[in-house]
Amino acid sequence: MIVSDEIENKQIAKQYKELLQISYQTLSGEDKKLIRSAFDTAVHAHRNQRRKTGEPYVHHPINVAKIVAHEIGLDATSIASALLHDVLEDTDFKTVELEKLFGKGVAKIVEGLTKISKLSKESDISLQAENFKKLLLTLNDDIRVIIIKIADRLHNMQTLDAMPEDKQLKISSETLYIYAPLAHRIGLYNIKTELEDLSFKYTEPIRFRSIKSKIEDSKEEQSTYIKSFSKIIKNALAEESLEYTIKGRSKSIFSINRKMIRQNIPFEKVFDKFAIRVIYRSTHRNEKFLAWKIYSIVTDHFVPNPTRLRDWITSPKSNGYEAIHITVMGPDNKWVEVQIRSERMNEIAEKGYAAHYKYKHGGQKDIGIESWLDKLQEVLENNAENPVDFVENFKLNLYAKEIFVFTPTGDIKSLPKGATALDFAFNIHTEIGMKTRGARVNGKLVPLSRILKSGEHIEIITSKNIKPTANWLDFVQTSRAKSKIKSSLNEEKKRIAEDGKESLRRKLKHLKIKLNDKTTAYLLRYFNLNSSLDLFYRVGLGTIDNKKLKAFYNEYNGTFLNFFKKRITRKNLDVKKIDKEEITERFDTLVFGKEKETLKHSLASCCNPIPGDRVFGYITVNDGIKVHKKECSNALSLQSNFAYRIISSKWVDSSSIEFKALLKLSGIDNMGIVSDVTQLISNEMNVNIDKIRFDSDDGIFTGLISVSVKNKTILNRLVSKLLRLKGIDKVLRE
Repeated sequence: MIVSDEIENKQIAKQYKELLQISYQTLSGEDKKLIRSAFDTAVHAHRNQRRKTGEPYVHHPINVAKIVAHEIGLDATSIASALLHDVLEDTDFKTVELEKLFGKGVAKIVEGLTKISKLSKESDISLQAENFKKLLLTLNDDIRVIIIKIADRLHNMQTLDAMPEDKQLKISSETLYIYAPLAHRIGLYNIKTELEDLSFKYTEPIRFRSIKSKIEDSKEEQSTYIKSFSKIIKNALAEESLEYTIKGRSKSIFSINRKMIRQNIPFEKVFDKFAIRVIYRSTHRNEKFLAWKIYSIVTDHFVPNPTRLRDWITSPKSNGYEAIHITVMGPDNKWVEVQIRSERMNEIAEKGYAAHYKYKHGGQKDIGIESWLDKLQEVLENNAENPVDFVENFKLNLYAKEIFVFTPTGDIKSLPKGATALDFAFNIHTEIGMKTRGARVNGKLVPLSRILKSGEHIEIITSKNIKPTANWLDFVQTSRAKSKIKSSLNEEKKRIAEDGKESLRRKLKHLKIKLNDKTTAYLLRYFNLNSSLDLFYRVGLGTIDNKKLKAFYNEYNGTFLNFFKKRITRKNLDVKKIDKEEITERFDTLVFGKEKETLKHSLASCCNPIPGDRVFGYITVNDGIKVHKKECSNALSLQSNFAYRIISSKWVDSSSIEFKALLKLSGIDNMGIVSDVTQLISNEMNVNIDKIRFDSDDGIFTGLISVSVKNKTILNRLVSKLLRLKGIDKVLRE
């Protein structure tokens, strides 16, 4: 359908008016003037450009500005920057021109956004990981850069339908890998949830549609339940003269799917598919008092689950989130999560950083954004890892649940759940971490690997003679500690490598080989090493000795050069076509690509896929195709960073090969439970048991069973039958 210029101009003008109307901030006359000027400039700069959807390109920056104005709630400078965020990259505008027209603030933000986008296409490392690192480097300059980038990504995801399928998968994987965790960390919960659901729609379309359909089918039932729950406590709240609203919030499709996978349960057994939110009006002074008053009213009417109380008002999350969460037994004996927030807390939960600064009082203690940025900057400035490793380490802390522990002076410190005493030492100060000799928890000496719990008092013992060791990396959890330890180890490695380089030069000279870039490249390939630093380091340690160098020399003079010309190509992957009629429902053979070819492959050890699992292939540099489960913890990283190496794969046809699967059982320790389990597996299901171990503690048992099965259908049937046995509560696949 062809739309006239006049109609398009009216649509653009309408969007501009909406932008001003929905702004979360109060806009002055000067603010409106700035936004109007930015709008006119964007319209002019993008006048000859169109998006993949066919609409004028300027719709994109206007929609990004709308997200920035309303959903995130940033100021006029941010709205203007969002309108202009693509003009430096996509048009003839220069930074100097922007500075003259809009001032240094806007120009600096737009330039920061442009720098993130302009990456070298010749880089060997992952562009997405490098993109992420550059994104983080802009944080301390102006956090608005990263927030606008998140808004930009949200609108791109909202309009992803226009992109080809391979681009949809790549962009969605990158969004789950980078942007959703960042939105979560900055406190943009609504945007984080939308990014996750939109990404899931393209990475797992069938599963997404299935869960979405089930949620929609249960909407009416859910609405009725929320009304019946609310009715019970409304009168009690009204008696206290409280001003409040009660809302029901459905759990996101992505989080429901995550719970189904983690607990190995169907949709019907996810009990907390929605939460009830009580949002009350209060002065800042009375917020805490009223929150606990509402808690008392709710628990007077409904029995609370004492293990599910979360007090993030006394100790807010490091991204500023405040609320009380309780889980109570509601009508019809259903567990219901109730979230208690003031209007201020609710705005901070939805708009994060922007709302935090709207409500920040002069004497109010900062809630963590600045301290997080300071620590982040320190990690970035001292980080020599390649970007992919950097992203993986950094992401360790993004979604982590928090604990709160105390220093010897009574200061409270927030750490991710699972953090150790050594993580605590590095959290206090880098130098303390580097010189840590031991730790006391609640006055008792503990190993440095001791995992901390909320409420504990920690004291660190230091020594001038201590240096970080490689085994520290085995148990620290925080990216800060990992980064500092690696940096220290690298310094020592570099010193040994310098000596090793000179030693290698002398040894090669004796063999009449000159040490240069070409020789170094041959040596790296021969010894299967990643860098010249690794090579020189091993020579320095003596692990690459004269004998090994002599063997290298023999290859070098013979067929060595021809040996290195070999590459993994599609031609030498042993292609064999499969006829359509051979494909059955037995799901025992892997096929790859649109042509459904059988190719040489191996199964990834990180997730151990078995027939019937949803899988994909990853073409490695040295080991051919590795097959991973779609739910593998490494899947997002691989799909985002190395999309060009991903090959579609699925299980189809016959094979008599058996695959090992590890099952974890737990439940009430009835007499004869072990006998019941083994009889069911061996006699009734005719499945081989490779290993079995059961432990009992205070009437509760846990068991680990390794079985050999032909495919996932048999495994699912086995799990289903085990769950029917008396006493068994859970069966999870490890």
